Amino acid sequence: MNAAAPPSTARTLEYPFSSKPALGETIEVAPGVLWIRMTLPYTLNHINLWALEDGDGWAIVDTGVRDKETTDAWRKIFANGFGGRPVTRVFVTHMHPDHVGMAGWLTRRFSCRLWMTRAEYLTCRVLVADTGREAPAEGVSFYRRAGWTDDQLETYRTRFGSFGKSVYALPDNFRRLHDGEVLTIGERQWEIVIGNGHSPEHACLVCHSSGLLISGDQVLPRISSNVSVFPTEPDADPLGDWLASIDRLRKRISADVLVLPAHNEPFKGLHERLNHLERTHIESLDQLEQAISQRSRAVDVFPALFARTINGDDAQLVSMATGESLAHLNRLLRAGRAHVEDDEQGVAWYSSASA
Repeated sequence: MNAAAPPSTARTLEYPFSSKPALGETIEVAPGVLWIRMTLPYTLNHINLWALEDGDGWAIVDTGVRDKETTDAWRKIFANGFGGRPVTRVFVTHMHPDHVGMAGWLTRRFSCRLWMTRAEYLTCRVLVADTGREAPAEGVSFYRRAGWTDDQLETYRTRFGSFGKSVYALPDNFRRLHDGEVLTIGERQWEIVIGNGHSPEHACLVCHSSGLLISGDQVLPRISSNVSVFPTEPDADPLGDWLASIDRLRKRISADVLVLPAHNEPFKGLHERLNHLERTHIESLDQLEQAISQRSRAVDVFPALFARTINGDDAQLVSMATGESLAHLNRLLRAGRAHVEDDEQGVAWYSSASA
C-alpha cells in the first residue's frame, strides 16, 4: 500500500528526466507527447497527465481531480501549452477521482468524446450516484466484520457518499475501450492493454513502435498501487487479478519502453518493476499466512503487511489498509491456505490452513 520501492530495486530503474513540469506547464517527453503534472489534495500530492498530438489538436490521457487549482492549471495550459489548439478527445485510464475528476468539464468545454473502458465508466457513474446517500447497512457490516471499532464505523458513516464531490458529472455516453484494440492518435498507433486489481478494468496505452507506455496506476515506479476489497464485492479476489495482470503486461509489452506513470517520474525498467511488484506481493502472502497461525481479524494483520504504522484515527489510511489486508486474506482463502469463521458479533476470524 503505497510502499516505497527499496533502494536495491530503485537502482535498477532509469529516470531519464531531471526536471518535472511546473503547475500549468508541460514538458515534451517524446515528439508530440506532453507531460502535465497537477497537484492533489491528498498525501500523494501530484498526478501525471499526458497530452498526445492528435491532428489539429491534443488528446488528453487522464484529467486531474475536480478542484479550483486543477481548473486554473488547465486554463493556463490551454492558453500557453497547447498553442491555441483544442482538446480532441479525453481518455481516462480508470475511475478514481484524480484520473476522472475533470473529464466531464473537459469534454463539455471542447465538445469532445470521453474514451473509457465500460467497467470503469459504469462504476464511476454508480459511485457518483451514491453522493449524499447514507452509508448502506452492508458497508457498516463489512467493516464491522473486519474488526473496526464503533468510532471508526461512525466515521465511515460520516464520510460515505463524498466521491462525487471530486468528480464533474460524466457525459451520458462514451466510447468504450477494448483490450487489444489499436487506436490511431495523431501519427501513432496505440494498443489498449487492460489491467485489473487496482480498479475494475484499467486501460493502459502502449505505442510499440515508439516504445511508450502510458501506465496510469497499473505500474508505478516508487510506490505500489492499492489493491483492495470493498463492501460492494466482499468475496472478490483483486490480488489474484493484479498478479495475473502483471504477467499479462510482462508478456505483451517490451521491457525497454519508456513508462509514463500516473505518479512519480517517467522511467525505464518495466519488467524489473513488474517482477519486483510480483515478488513483493508473494512475500506478503507468505508473511500473512505465518501471521494468521494465531487466529486474527483483518485489522490485526496490518503489521504483517505494512512497514508503516497504521494510525487508527486516520480514516483514509485505515480504510486502505483494511481493503488491502482483505485482498491478501481473500487470496489465501482462494488458494486454500486459510480458513475464516464469523463469531456471534459478525466479526471474521482468519486462521492458517496449516495451523
